[in-house]
Amino acid sequence: MKTPEILLKAYDIHKSFPVGQGRLDVLTGIDLEIRKGEIISIVGASGVGKSTLLYILGALERPSKGRLEVKSKDVFSFSDDRLAHFRNTYVGFVFQFHHLLPEFTALENVIMPGIINGRPFGDVTGAARQLLHEVGLPKREHHKPGQLSGGELQRVALARALLNKPEIVLADEPSGNLDRRSGEALHELMWQLSRAKHQAFVVVTHNEELADRADRKIRLADGRIEIEFDNMMHHNARGNEKDDVPGLQ
Repeated sequence: MKTPEILLKAYDIHKSFPVGQGRLDVLTGIDLEIRKGEIISIVGASGVGKSTLLYILGALERPSKGRLEVKSKDVFSFSDDRLAHFRNTYVGFVFQFHHLLPEFTALENVIMPGIINGRPFGDVTGAARQLLHEVGLPKREHHKPGQLSGGELQRVALARALLNKPEIVLADEPSGNLDRRSGEALHELMWQLSRAKHQAFVVVTHNEELADRADRKIRLADGRIEIEFDNMMHHNARGNEKDDVPGLQ
């Protein structure tokens, strides 16, 4: 079987923050590759640097040291405009808090990244409607965030993250504010979408059950990768997951 394409490489990533007269070393040498279509979970104790690593992978924060490469080019050498374009097209973000704009409808919130990216309004509207259908919210497109449940809000946020067809979706505790049932439904949806769309998902989570389902599970400790469990072979051996997930064509 052909090895999936490497989408992103992180080399020797360090991140420190000033604290009083000294500094706090959060990440002290992370090496990581993200391949097309795979799901990676990142776990570890609170404060170990999981979210910090995710923000660096998405170029929302710069490392104190290290490189982030796409097609052998260092992302952090890009101009501000090119870096913004990278964030808006190559990666998608889903946060613990949905960050939807309260004055806009679900459809308008999903459309927003496409408008920012300069895509034609008609194209992004059609794509946004399709995504809301895929995340199970075809009848909620005209509802504003205040009219939606927590689980629905996160589904809208997931649809928004997918609008520009990113290669990688970065999710930071996406179910952290949801009840167990809603959280499990969101997790299942992310897994289905990843398989159907061949997009890589990197998910920071405290949910060990969710983490164990990933192709790779990474545990951070003391600023480094303590353990990496590769479950990709198991997934491949189970029968080559179907691409045509029901309801997601």
